[in-house]
Amino acid sequence: MSLFIKKLLYSAIFNSCLFALLFIGIQNSSNKSKVDLLINETIELPISFVVGSSFILGSVLGCFIDFNINNK
Repeated sequence: MSLFIKKLLYSAIFNSCLFALLFIGIQNSSNKSKVDLLINETIELPISFVVGSSFILGSVLGCFIDFNINNK
């Protein structure tokens, strides 16, 4: 298996587990707010869901960045 496929599979499994834990953790959240988008705003979402999902999205997008520090 190539390194890219392994890294992508590990990232998908790790972030899926984080997403499941996020849903378990926000069940009793009472702090809600709307997210302002460019055109309109969303429904009221728990703040912990907004922060957690943005962290997970950043983690998913970060797995595609390849840093070749030793490449000369």
